[in-house]
Amino acid sequence: MAFLILHGIEGSGPEHWQTWIAARLRERGEQVAYPDLPDADAPHLERWRAALDEELTRLPLAETTVLCHSLGSLLWLHHDGAPVNRALLVAPPQPDVEVPGSTGFRPVPLRPSAARETRFVCSTNDPWCPREASRRLAASVGAPVDWLEAAGHINPEAGFGPWPALEKWCLDGAEAPV
Repeated sequence: MAFLILHGIEGSGPEHWQTWIAARLRERGEQVAYPDLPDADAPHLERWRAALDEELTRLPLAETTVLCHSLGSLLWLHHDGAPVNRALLVAPPQPDVEVPGSTGFRPVPLRPSAARETRFVCSTNDPWCPREASRRLAASVGAPVDWLEAAGHINPEAGFGPWPALEKWCLDGAEAPV
């Protein structure tokens, strides 16, 4: 198995679930790519796409799971290259509102993602994407949504550092990471 972790705007710090899952997967001997996407404080889609494409050239796509958070989810939806095995899009921001400080992520292509299996994990009270917008985005790409009740933006501020259900989903193929 191989994993590619795509952070959102400003990156993911040491307490973030992405950093935790990267360490856990590496401890088990899994191949993990967790790049610092360029200009994380002022992301530009074309630079992030170039970094994504470069990372994907080093991974066995048929065995790769992509784990995205926030703006990293929209980056993944812009990817139109060879498919990976699975993609998990956690707390994607609203697809029709530009994230302050980012450039080029809108409009979001509303087509199936480049993965054999795609899932969304969204919160019922995410300040960056209201429930209906999350529902529409997932439906437009043909992916199911797993809902977390009142989990904010599913980041450390909302209590998401260690996430054992996600680890189980990554390693054991559990049906849902919640």
